[in-house]
Amino acid sequence: MILSGTDRFKIGFVIIWISLVAWLLLLVNPGHIMTMEHCHISAAGPSAASLKMLLQMNPFSSQLTGWGLMVIAMMLPKLIVPVQAIYLQSLRRYRLICSVWFVLGYLTVWMTAGVFMVGIIIGLNLLMPGSYLPALGVLTIAVVWQFSPVKQKFLNLSHDHYALRAFGWDAYRDSLEFGVKHGLWCVGSGWALMLFPMLLPQGHNLAMIAVTYLMIAEHLELPAAKVWRIRFPVKLLKYTLARTQMKWQGLG
Repeated sequence: MILSGTDRFKIGFVIIWISLVAWLLLLVNPGHIMTMEHCHISAAGPSAASLKMLLQMNPFSSQLTGWGLMVIAMMLPKLIVPVQAIYLQSLRRYRLICSVWFVLGYLTVWMTAGVFMVGIIIGLNLLMPGSYLPALGVLTIAVVWQFSPVKQKFLNLSHDHYALRAFGWDAYRDSLEFGVKHGLWCVGSGWALMLFPMLLPQGHNLAMIAVTYLMIAEHLELPAAKVWRIRFPVKLLKYTLARTQMKWQGLG
């Protein structure tokens, strides 16, 4: 069974459209959900009063909402291929619901991770408000993680597409489980890259765009040996350059 070009286009169009809406909300930044505003009450530094003021100025729920929008904006395009796999294996009347269950499972994992990530962000902003040092530290960890065999293991696992049952609640359950597992592999692969933009006092939007490109690009690479190596995903770059060249040749 082969998925039609029309179905592929519809899946990609809907997912990209939702991602772009999330990007728009992030850029508008309603309620400062993507920034952390705070100043210590005294020169003595962090204190219980400072933490209370920090949480008043930046409610945990608002920060978690910002994290969720960031996940939708940055991660949703990575789900185009898995959703296509679900469509390919599912009966027509189950396709949409199974896809929704898959996405819900995936987002649940990222939002659970977000609880801890937001806690880290709040804690670091309490200790070093307005400092680039936490972001630099996480970037260093992300670079080391980028070249590690553990990250390659998670990237390899993200290519696994499971056989899903076709009928009733079994189909829904398999899709949800597929989403949860896919979310776990994505979190294991990209947790440090996702945390980095949130720690930047300035320039987090540009950092999110760069991280999004990198994470989508590495997801398109084929599975590889789980060893320490310098890893630069180039398939997406080559594809982009080839498409641009074809477009210019067509115009000429």
